[in-house]
Amino acid sequence: MTRHIRFNAFDMNCVGHQSPGLWAHPEDRSATYKDLEYWQDLARTLERGIFDGIFIADVVGYYDVYKGSNYHALHQAAQLPVNDPLQLAAPIALATTHLGIGITVSTSFEHPYTFARRLATADHHSKGRVGWNIVTSYLESGAKNVGQAGLRRHDNRYEVAAEYLEVLYKLLEGSWEEGAVVRDKQNRIFTHPEKVHEIGHKGKYFDVPGYGLTEPSPQRTPVLYQAGASGPGKAFAAAHAECIFVAAPTKSVLKAYVADIRARIAAAGRDPKKVFIYTLVTVITDETEEKALKKFEDYRSYVSYDGSLTFMSGWSGIDFGQYAPTDVVERIETNAIHSFVEHIAGGDKSWTIDELARFGGIGGMGPVFVGGPGRIADILQEWVADTDVDGFNLAYAITPGSFEDIVAHIVPELQKRGAYPTSYKPGTLREKLFGDGPYLPSTHPADGYRDIEAVKRREAAEREAAGGVTELRTAAG
Repeated sequence: MTRHIRFNAFDMNCVGHQSPGLWAHPEDRSATYKDLEYWQDLARTLERGIFDGIFIADVVGYYDVYKGSNYHALHQAAQLPVNDPLQLAAPIALATTHLGIGITVSTSFEHPYTFARRLATADHHSKGRVGWNIVTSYLESGAKNVGQAGLRRHDNRYEVAAEYLEVLYKLLEGSWEEGAVVRDKQNRIFTHPEKVHEIGHKGKYFDVPGYGLTEPSPQRTPVLYQAGASGPGKAFAAAHAECIFVAAPTKSVLKAYVADIRARIAAAGRDPKKVFIYTLVTVITDETEEKALKKFEDYRSYVSYDGSLTFMSGWSGIDFGQYAPTDVVERIETNAIHSFVEHIAGGDKSWTIDELARFGGIGGMGPVFVGGPGRIADILQEWVADTDVDGFNLAYAITPGSFEDIVAHIVPELQKRGAYPTSYKPGTLREKLFGDGPYLPSTHPADGYRDIEAVKRREAAEREAAGGVTELRTAAG
């Protein structure tokens, strides 16, 4: 049986997203990102193409590493201006019936108590079609503008994220029991108070003593997305993520990543085949090879060199503006996205600054596939077969044109080969993806927080034991 390929659309509530300069193309509509009609039209197109979902990226802050300022970010609309992603969930849900809606929100800038309510609300409004892309953020400008002295160290951000998820699991999985809400008009009981529990969380980074604010949503905890590619990021993804995104510039890098992360997932006691991995690519296609190549050359003429290096500098934490175009990128330890530097400076290819700028000019750090339907379908199937990746996180050159071309040309070709779904499964996003129930499975860490009173007793015992050890050490001098 031919393996089905999975598609996500990769977008952001901004102009241009990862193709700097392409906003100026006469067919690009990304500058209308403020209009809900744009998002609803795009969502309907993706649903016609049986996409798993639309994955809406986000950054809090701005790209100011390149040449030491945000001049080029502003000049070329390099993810600035940018609007809030979560507010797109409701209009997209209203325009579609099946499409998943993945929303990026950072654990570095949102308090878990208030975010749990916002996330559950979106899951209610979408009837269980929301996912949360967990990020820890990488821009110093974001940390400074929310009153933090600066961005936490890379590894420490994942430590914070782990406790953040613990709070979310307690609020969404454990605070409200199944059957707490009865809506009993005859006896005038809406909720059984004894079935709603304070979570009593007292941790290293968060103190959250009280009750969750929302009744359980269709998925309780929405589908968990994550893009961890560094060592700590992969460990975090192996423990928590249901869908993992990776940006691998070559097939060899992707193959090694997929094998590593699946082994980590298995070691964590989870089924590695029940975690979907999507790799970032951009597809430029048309009815024929000739038309696709002509389209690609047209798009390349709009790429902004400075805009591309603005992104590259922000993602890596390295100011590429200080180097000559012919200089070779070298590994430098930074506090930004570690995997970016590992893939570029430590991969199987040496990159000059000029090559890096041109490579990232369309679609960011994923490869660009150009060709007619048959050629693109061959490439996608080959990548799945050779790397064991589940699907593709599709960036765009222009929007909605790049997505419309994929739905018109690539989806039918893959379906003809039996390599792509022809309909959606029923139910919530989690049920559509994995075919099981609407909640996280018993093998997931969230399961350990569903009996919140047992969790509180266990944590109290642990605190008491830790206190006892401290007192003994103090008494011993």
